[in-house]
Amino acid sequence: MRKLPTFREDDGMATVEYAIATLAAAALAGLLYLIVTSDAVVAGLTALVERALAVKF
Repeated sequence: MRKLPTFREDDGMATVEYAIATLAAAALAGLLYLIVTSDAVVAGLTALVERALAVKF
């Protein structure tokens, strides 16, 4: 007689948790990309680098 597989209530949860974490990480990466490439941040970073390069030794 062939034994049928038994399923626990939490079977497959690790896969779902990984999928949710991956989606959350991708959403956070997209948000950070939008912030870093915004005009205000680009202008601030450009000004900071120009000021640092203009320092006389």
